[in-house]
Amino acid sequence: MRFGAAFWIQRTGWPALRDAALAAEAAGFDTLWFDDHLLSDEGDWRAAKLEGWTALAALAPLTSRVRLGHLVAANTFRNPGLTAKLATTLDHVSGGRFILGLGGGWFEREHEAFGLDFGTGFGERLARLEEAVGLIERLLAGERVTHDGRFYRMVDAICEPRPVQARLPLLIGGSGRKKTLRTTARHADLWNGYGSPDRIAETSAVLREHCDEIGRPFEAIERTVTMDVVVRDSVSAAHVQFNSLMESQGLHGPLDSADDELDVDAAGPPQLVADYVRTFERIGVAEVIWIFRNPFDAETMRRLPEVRAALAA
Repeated sequence: MRFGAAFWIQRTGWPALRDAALAAEAAGFDTLWFDDHLLSDEGDWRAAKLEGWTALAALAPLTSRVRLGHLVAANTFRNPGLTAKLATTLDHVSGGRFILGLGGGWFEREHEAFGLDFGTGFGERLARLEEAVGLIERLLAGERVTHDGRFYRMVDAICEPRPVQARLPLLIGGSGRKKTLRTTARHADLWNGYGSPDRIAETSAVLREHCDEIGRPFEAIERTVTMDVVVRDSVSAAHVQFNSLMESQGLHGPLDSADDELDVDAAGPPQLVADYVRTFERIGVAEVIWIFRNPFDAETMRRLPEVRAALAA
């Protein structure tokens, strides 16, 4: 089981974010992820928000071991040719450690604020994602691309230099059964979802069906799951920490909310957290990704080795 650290880069300055990310690498996390939003997508949308690609490029040369990516980059923000160039450059800056994470885009307010085309609906954005991913794959593979499609046009487009990695890994985020998971089955090396083990198992079954339909091995796609985790000596102390963090983000009363998107997934001693992670390991999940918000939880990061040890016992 791999462990990732995802940093939601709002309500923070660069020094605090940089130091937290480096602490996560020192603690033994395998991957580091930044989000890709132009406005804060939790709490007050006017809160300070750093830009994810610039921040990750600044972080890359400060790290040496972890793999780096976005969870996930909004396809609606960029032409696929630009995305391919950005990904290639980050792969070079990081010495071949970049993972390209992509999603269809969902936060309408930031599109309106910056004049970005949000499309006519989620279905259209997912169709744009499918077309974009196909173009990005061709560019990263070294093809000269001419394309006149529904959403994108290219004429003799190239992406040189090539990425450092022979195949730069592509992660697709989202659980849409008809379109997102089909795009994942066709193109992705990794998939990212959020939810309980039962929910992930159900979504995985749909992904397997898409893989079977197109003739691709289901095992070729590694599944990753994002979760909120707090490690403390007691459950009560962990809940106090999580509630305090949520209040600082403008998200009040998460443990009493019916919205499980705001709830903590695993909170308590290392053994409790390991037991929760094990439920995902049993259904074939390759990586769990813990979410960190400012003020970044240094104790939870620092205690990752204890969780690993409990998981291995």
